[in-house]
Amino acid sequence: MIKVEGLTKRYARTVAVDDISFEIAKGQIVGFLGPNGAGKTTTMRVLTCFLPPSAGTAKVAGFDVLKNPIEVKRRIGYLPETPPVYPEMEVDEYLTFVGRLKGIGKGELPKRISEVCERCAIGDVRKRLVGKLSKGYRQRVGLAQAIIHNPDVLVLDEPTAGLDPKQIIETRELIKGLAGSHTIILSTHILPEVEQTCEQVIIIAKGKLVATDSVSNLTNRLRGSETVAVEVEARDGALDPIAVRQRLEKVPGVSRVLVKDAHEKRQGFEVESLKGCSVRPELARAVVEAGWNLNELRPMALSLEEIFLQLTSPEQETAEGGAK
Repeated sequence: MIKVEGLTKRYARTVAVDDISFEIAKGQIVGFLGPNGAGKTTTMRVLTCFLPPSAGTAKVAGFDVLKNPIEVKRRIGYLPETPPVYPEMEVDEYLTFVGRLKGIGKGELPKRISEVCERCAIGDVRKRLVGKLSKGYRQRVGLAQAIIHNPDVLVLDEPTAGLDPKQIIETRELIKGLAGSHTIILSTHILPEVEQTCEQVIIIAKGKLVATDSVSNLTNRLRGSETVAVEVEARDGALDPIAVRQRLEKVPGVSRVLVKDAHEKRQGFEVESLKGCSVRPELARAVVEAGWNLNELRPMALSLEEIFLQLTSPEQETAEGGAK
């Protein structure tokens, strides 16, 4: 659905986006992440035909952003960080205006307005002035204008900025509901939101692409080793955490065992393996053979925040630069 190859954008001597390439399949929700000034907004502006690329190509639904910008715009819905609303218009009036701009026929337009108002939960403010709405409602109106023409691709820049917790949950569920029928690029600084919403992440730093993969695959790539959460329970009597830790440390391939929270006769541990070692089967065997109950044994992934910090830290950039 979206294919970017060697995309570069220069402003005089500044390179905002530097030779990045990635692909996004139809129906995916992809998180587009990076520190401030990394080139996220510039990339999105190129994809939405607001800016021409300096080099490379970008295609949306098979159409080149430079050669066929009108066709691209017909297939894209865009919600910038500040919704493009007119405060002096009523919500209905504004959505009618946007719908006409996007080529929706007069016969179809009232139905589409009703559909997007219901989907974005703004039906109760249709006759109110946009300028009199709360920020949360203005954000929903902005999302309604982005989807009114039922686009193939949605580009959302900080869609939950300034919303309260309830509105954030509602917007997140709305975005999830749009997946499948729409391909969605979601740019946000709220990393847990990306973890809960997106199937894949694209991370850029200083204009360069540093990662594009699922969160679980990035965890494996960065860590190179396995971290396992283990909970052990005594069958009879009290449990000695030190004895359990020492037993787990003897399992081949284990590099470190950390004692975590205790709950009466149960004790949690965090077990790290050596690189390239899978220790879960042996851990299970060690616990059972020692006569304890094994209540939990699950792999622990890096959080998206940890992944983001590792990939965009100055130390990581230096290491990558030295490897080139």
